[in-house]
Amino acid sequence: MIDIVISANNLTKKFGNFIAVNNLSLEIKKGELFGLLGPNGSGKTTTIKMMTGQLKPTSGSVDVLGVDAIAQPIRVREIVGIIPEQESPPSFLTAEEYLHFVAKIRKLDNIEEKCDYWFDFLEFEDQRQILCKDLSRGTRQKLMFAQAFLHEPKLAFIDEPLINLDPIIQRKVKDYLLGYVKKGGTIFFSTHVLEIAEEICTQIAIIDKGKLLYQGRIKDLKKKRQTLENFFLKLVKE
Repeated sequence: MIDIVISANNLTKKFGNFIAVNNLSLEIKKGELFGLLGPNGSGKTTTIKMMTGQLKPTSGSVDVLGVDAIAQPIRVREIVGIIPEQESPPSFLTAEEYLHFVAKIRKLDNIEEKCDYWFDFLEFEDQRQILCKDLSRGTRQKLMFAQAFLHEPKLAFIDEPLINLDPIIQRKVKDYLLGYVKKGGTIFFSTHVLEIAEEICTQIAIIDKGKLLYQGRIKDLKKKRQTLENFFLKLVKE
């Protein structure tokens, strides 16, 4: 039996007269590394915020891991991992204090062991006693990545996952995400960097001006000998 982990139906978000997301319907299965692609301002971040209960839709519905994200927004955020577009750990905590805080809020066991793993894996052990406000953008992104996966969620939402990371850490993160879905997890991430999506995604959706233009599998594009870049540009221009 195929598990549906995200089901969005006619999802719409208006800000005054501006329609940020327009009647979007998506269905994501367990084990996908799903990329939501689109130009800047196309509605990617707004979509993620609605799916994770951070923003109430104007209309439509969205279920995440069987939970109604509109009726139970806090429950959704309890069970998924979220990496926002902007790295925003509390400025008054050190990196270590922040991870410990997240672990305690999530009532995790073996907190030290879990935190040690991420400081080592993402190579910022020497930054763990630095206040978050003094960390570089890349290190803050490492910290936000660590907090999202600290509780080993079944599903993670990531907004622009690699944009501030150096090539070495980018490779580590890509490998981690690929391994994560092989073990049965699901990733939903948004990006406008097409090379990343083409390299690691199993499935993509393309949106522009809040509307869904395409949803399909990367391997189907490759069978047609189309690059994602050419396909994307043609679709968006049309």
